[in-house]
Amino acid sequence: MESRGIIRAVQWAPLAAAPVLAAAVVWVAFSTGVAQAVPRHVVRLVMPGAAGMIDLPPVEGPADVSRPLVVIDAGHGGHDPGASGAQGEREKDLTLALTKALRAALLADGRVRVAMTRSTDRFLVLEERADIARRLGADLFVSVHADAAQNDAARGATVYTLSDKASDSVAEALAARENEADRVNGVVLAGKGTAVSSILVDLARRDMRSSSMRFGELVVRESEGRVAFHATPQREAAFVVLKSLDLPSALIEAGFISNAGDAKAMADPEWRKGFGRTVARAIEIFLAERQAPMAETEAPLLEASSTPVP
Repeated sequence: MESRGIIRAVQWAPLAAAPVLAAAVVWVAFSTGVAQAVPRHVVRLVMPGAAGMIDLPPVEGPADVSRPLVVIDAGHGGHDPGASGAQGEREKDLTLALTKALRAALLADGRVRVAMTRSTDRFLVLEERADIARRLGADLFVSVHADAAQNDAARGATVYTLSDKASDSVAEALAARENEADRVNGVVLAGKGTAVSSILVDLARRDMRSSSMRFGELVVRESEGRVAFHATPQREAAFVVLKSLDLPSALIEAGFISNAGDAKAMADPEWRKGFGRTVARAIEIFLAERQAPMAETEAPLLEASSTPVP
């Protein structure tokens, strides 16, 4: 009864006296033990560790691990729906359907191995998406999105790569991360010195940028007559998922979800199949080109080794 009286006094104190007096009454009540706050229910939540990494997705396709690996990323997902269309289309749904069509086309050809950052409606942090590709040792990272604009007349696909100017602002951070791992493009940086490490990082960045732009060119070329592109089909921007030193990457906006025609096309399974086949061809050509110089270099060595010794 005594505790209740003090609590009542505390409840009425703000109305009868200054806030300072009310605070003093609360402090006296609880510090002396006269009144106690005992929770009626306790809810305990187990939070994941800050250093934990998400599980890697399965790699599909040929069992030959020497085959190149492409990681496909469906933009948005989970509680992040992305942009929305006039008919209720959600970007996260369209991107997942588009990437599944691309995966199906690549697996049908059987030339490369494939992994998807997400194959269900789940949320991934931007950095986690590219990190999956890095941890898997991918040869190419392709992120698929659907564009949006206030002008609903805007339409057509666009291929984005990381701009050289944009990448400069994050180059030091990327280089620091690579230096912590002591490796860039398979070259160990330990003991190389700051100047040599900086040169290796710069070379890796240039190669990544030129390779990514080449892939974008192939996507546009192979899409001619099949997928309508924006008037400016290739652009550069500082997308987080593209900020990698040694992994060719591109972000494909398959169309404008804000445009009725584009949204209808991306929602059409047949159109998505065509999109998947088109991008798959560009991927296969790009990866074949990447492997060609190595094959040309190794050819004389193979011929020499097969020549009988007199």
